[in-house]
Amino acid sequence: MPAENKFPVVLIVGVLTSFVLGIVALVVITTADKSRIELPVLGKVPQFEFVKQDSTPFGLNNMLGKLNVVDFMFTSCLSACPTMNSNMAELYRQFSGTDKVQLVSITVDPDRDSLSVLRQYAHAFEVNDDRWVFLWQPVGDVAKLSEKGFMLAADELPAGHSRKLVLVDEKGQIRGYYDGMSDTDTKLLARDIAALVRAIK
Repeated sequence: MPAENKFPVVLIVGVLTSFVLGIVALVVITTADKSRIELPVLGKVPQFEFVKQDSTPFGLNNMLGKLNVVDFMFTSCLSACPTMNSNMAELYRQFSGTDKVQLVSITVDPDRDSLSVLRQYAHAFEVNDDRWVFLWQPVGDVAKLSEKGFMLAADELPAGHSRKLVLVDEKGQIRGYYDGMSDTDTKLLARDIAALVRAIK
């Protein structure tokens, strides 16, 4: 083949290759997004009303319209909670650019975790807005919400609280449970949040 004819052929092959790779990438991304958006509905959060660290009421209505990640913790915990809330803090930073993602931490030790203690705890994690809230309510109500609302064990609180992070969609539906001690699960949760948040109008 004459040298002057090689360049157009190489150019055409390059364009076609790029086009095919682009189509493949689009299919992969679309399939991944579809699988994330089609996470199963595992339950529905019931109506509840607790108290936020700033003394204002907070309940299911404050979760609707947003993606929520919920955990049960207590501030003096020295085992699971520091890791769980470090992972929550990472999500707080990662989704700082949207008000459609909200983190909800519920204390399972209300006798010691007063509202002022919860405020101090939030401050320690550099929480400066309502994208991460800390909730208080008597322990009986907390155990009931954990067991009946989120289907998580609440035996011998505070130590017996669940280590799960719960993904709740904008309709108040539970869409996933993730190991709050696992970096891998936290990354999976972040991917699921990113996919679902695009579906919120």
